[in-house]
Amino acid sequence: MTTDMFIPADAPIAMDGCDTVVKLWAKRCRELGQKTAHREKELGVWQAYSWADYYNDARNAGLGLLAMGLEKGQPVQILSEDRREWLYVDLGVAAVGGIPSGVYTTDSASQLAYLVNDSGSPFLFVENDEQLDKFLEVRDEMPGLKKVIVFDRDGLATFSDPQVMFWDELMELGAAEAKANPKKFEQALEAVKPNDPRMLIYTSGTTGPPKGAMITHRNVIYQMFAGEQTLEFFDTDELLCFLPLCHVLERLISVEFPILAGCKVNFAESPETVFDNLREVSPHSFTGVPRIWEKIYSRVTIMRSEAGWIGKAFLDWAVNAGMKKVAAIEEGKRLNPVAALNLALADVLVLRNLRNLVGLARTRRCTTGAAPISPDLLRWFEAIGVHLLEGYGMTETSGVATINTVAENHIGTVGPAIPGTQVRIAPDGEIQVGGPAVFGGYWNKPEKTAETLTDDGWLRTGDIGRLDNRGNLTITGRLKDIIITAGGKNITPAEIESKLKFSPYISDAVVIGDKRKYLTCLIMIDQENVERFAQERQIPYADFASLTRAKEVVELIGKVVTETNKSFAQVEQIKDFRLIDILLTAEDEELTPTMKLKRNYVNSRHAGLIDSMY
Repeated sequence: MTTDMFIPADAPIAMDGCDTVVKLWAKRCRELGQKTAHREKELGVWQAYSWADYYNDARNAGLGLLAMGLEKGQPVQILSEDRREWLYVDLGVAAVGGIPSGVYTTDSASQLAYLVNDSGSPFLFVENDEQLDKFLEVRDEMPGLKKVIVFDRDGLATFSDPQVMFWDELMELGAAEAKANPKKFEQALEAVKPNDPRMLIYTSGTTGPPKGAMITHRNVIYQMFAGEQTLEFFDTDELLCFLPLCHVLERLISVEFPILAGCKVNFAESPETVFDNLREVSPHSFTGVPRIWEKIYSRVTIMRSEAGWIGKAFLDWAVNAGMKKVAAIEEGKRLNPVAALNLALADVLVLRNLRNLVGLARTRRCTTGAAPISPDLLRWFEAIGVHLLEGYGMTETSGVATINTVAENHIGTVGPAIPGTQVRIAPDGEIQVGGPAVFGGYWNKPEKTAETLTDDGWLRTGDIGRLDNRGNLTITGRLKDIIITAGGKNITPAEIESKLKFSPYISDAVVIGDKRKYLTCLIMIDQENVERFAQERQIPYADFASLTRAKEVVELIGKVVTETNKSFAQVEQIKDFRLIDILLTAEDEELTPTMKLKRNYVNSRHAGLIDSMY
């Protein structure tokens, strides 16, 4: 057990007197009225939308769906990039007793059909003509779908289809229903119970068809309770929403916690503009997956390489000054007066400007999750004055199970269990989680739910790890990813892969070696940094594939592998590697929507490349 406080399964949980998310949301909307809730760009200009807008449009969405036949307990699918209407549908559906569920915009038409059919959703929201095309391609495969609602009319001015309507038409329908039945929305909202599903989150399906995880209102209210104990959120905060809202972590950060705190959410224009929007907004807290933090570090590395020798010297001096502070913290010591003065000077002359340059000038804390991150990268961010905290959780823990804090940041661990949750290590090393964070089960799959929960109701995470004597959890890998070499040695590849990814030239890596004599590795290079390396040295290449085959590039990555091997025992060292010659994006099956390589898919697709190393 990692915390003295444990909340029993049947204990009531409320925030600000509210036991469901929708009750708390309605209360905030009434309290905050014309205060800005959301901002998003239109034609390059930031536009503000109030809490009153939030309530009115969500109410109209919910009532419009009720008028068209939505029943309590029915899911509704949302296929769209992040935008305020996503949240209006999310809260509108939840408030009338429905279950909002997101579809990744990178999903194919066939994947969309699977999700609609598996959930039994009678309604589907799509962002634009591009996403509408996916529906039109497989509409005959979704007989239970009653209506599709499109957010944007752009490119669809002359489009007409009896099964399709537009957002403004739904708003009109909902407004008419509100006028005819003034109390209907509030009555439906009050009827929602704590154990009703707040959202349906489909898992990535890397080991089979996606499963819909039911996250209840009680689960989310508990996450708010625990978040208030461990993380600071103020009503003056500005946040940046950019990860897919289909993902439980972004839902917590950009929907649920802002409802609790009453703060402002800014929507990134697109995944491609995240870094520009980050600099524009300069959020007070920011959450990203490891790929985002690796990219920021890579960009600073590029800037350093482009600076003159004076610029390089100043940056190195400043980062080294910060590293001394990090080392002192980890050793439980205080900086000596000379080192403290040196760091203060470095902060004024270099680090403050660096934080401003990357858009993290105002952040009190940043958090990372969803995949392992290199401890060296965490130390680097701490050295430049950015408190980057690693946490741990999954869809089935309703988002967060453990987390470090600014006051107690134990780099190399994912922190202790959040208040009210318990963590234990099973005899086989598996991490198991108990408490009110544990989800409500899989949608229409009781047998899968039973497989995932122990007899006493604890969640089998599938991850392996260890707890230290202070209750801090360290993740060492996935049970299914354990490599057992031909010599019988058990190896968890996650630590080796994280070490490799700290290099600005490597964006991802998959260690191979199960039932083989030694370890090898498939590596995905960082396009931006490796291209710059090649250009500076006038190394010829025609495209990404030829870049990965350039002798100098292979030698560059070889040096990174050699340096990484020094940190591991001989049996854990990589004996050979190959560079993946395809530039992967979120649309590729090899990557999850949060930009993690799917190990099994990579092993299968690149079997020939792997065999060439043996």
